[in-house]
Amino acid sequence: MVCNNNSAFISTYLLIFLINLQFPLSGFPPMGMPKPPRGKLPLSILAIAICVLAFLVLLYTESITLFSPTSIFRLKPCARRYAAKKAATEKRKVDAALRRATDDRFEFDPKECSLNQGKWVFNRTNKPLYTDTSCPYLDRQVSCVKNGKRDLDYQKWEWRPDDCILPRFDPKTALLKLQGKRIMFVGDSLQRGQWQSLVCLVESVIPQGEKSMKRGRMHNVFKAKQYNTTIEFYWAPFLVESNSDLHIIADPKKRILRVDSVAKHAKHWTNVDILVFNTYVWWMSGLKIKSLWGSFANGEEGFQELDASVSYTLGLKTWANWVDSNINPNKTKVFFTTMSPTHQRSADWGNDKGIKCFNETKPIRNKWQWGTGSDLRIMRAVVDVVGKMKIPVTMLNVTQLSEYRIDAHSSIYTESGGRLLTDEEKKDPLHHADCIHWCLPGVPDTWNRILYAHLLFV
Repeated sequence: MVCNNNSAFISTYLLIFLINLQFPLSGFPPMGMPKPPRGKLPLSILAIAICVLAFLVLLYTESITLFSPTSIFRLKPCARRYAAKKAATEKRKVDAALRRATDDRFEFDPKECSLNQGKWVFNRTNKPLYTDTSCPYLDRQVSCVKNGKRDLDYQKWEWRPDDCILPRFDPKTALLKLQGKRIMFVGDSLQRGQWQSLVCLVESVIPQGEKSMKRGRMHNVFKAKQYNTTIEFYWAPFLVESNSDLHIIADPKKRILRVDSVAKHAKHWTNVDILVFNTYVWWMSGLKIKSLWGSFANGEEGFQELDASVSYTLGLKTWANWVDSNINPNKTKVFFTTMSPTHQRSADWGNDKGIKCFNETKPIRNKWQWGTGSDLRIMRAVVDVVGKMKIPVTMLNVTQLSEYRIDAHSSIYTESGGRLLTDEEKKDPLHHADCIHWCLPGVPDTWNRILYAHLLFV
């Protein structure tokens, strides 16, 4: 942008104007005008002297204000604007250097760093590694911007652990760590979101002809050919078998879980180098769980109705027994993603007049916020069962950091029943806002940043 020194231009113009008043065109007194008396300075010379003095003062101060401080003629020259901009840039550099110098956090160490303790920091310059238009592998359910969301501030919050510095996600480094390996995410739709996040985080650095996606009803495989890497997702919302695995039963009262078996699913988990499991939200119907021992052929005669936490613990122990009996820790690394919070009750974070997570634009600031969408009984079951396993399982503890993010759910910018919400449905967030799933890019990218930090040590 070209910038004119308006102050100097105006002063020069005034000077020329006053001179022309006294010396029109030719620069000499008009014919017939009497000469000034000897010993007295003519008016024209005084005017010129005053203008020249004003012009010099103007150049020195580089500013001019006419009539009043709020006048429309108050001008600020380029030199001052440039100097102010340069000073601001230098100040930002100094502030950043001071923050780095005074940051006493240590580099990430999986044995030392507690990633669930920290805060979300707003970074206006933060830019996601992908968008829901640049990555072709995202479901419409989580493509919030494509679905009409205009406020993008939710993408600019970064998780800052108290103890350590979380490494930046680098797609090429991640692919090199995964080279020649299979990584599989196993679980529900929240786990599918984490899988899609990882695929989108790395796919942009892979040449077009060197990647492919194969989708199935339960098993999806993204392949990075030049790295001989697959990033996979396997649908098993309970981990254990249920009558709602393949053909989803919408009514939770009709679902039956075989809490003593993972065999049908687990045959797909073998020969995988990195396994990332989760299970939570499908257990949280608020009803007792019909829990079955033995074959589904026994029908309704073989199940018992148990509290969700009891049934969950039984199912998780079945999964743990399979891992302990079938996984070679020298070949396969096992992770478990803790529960993803739901935000269905705005009173949990003090917004009594709110409607679930609808219209929330900032994270919760209360330290250690814990709402009704995160069941402590389930968290204790995970800690207890995983803690007693023979095979080492790394927990990706994402619950607390995700608990703050009421602003980052799909809300009304999603689909239902395979179609986008209508305008009328969007006006009824109480019944249609999705406060379970997360927009992508978004919070699951942070989960994968934590996973990436652990993979650097594998």
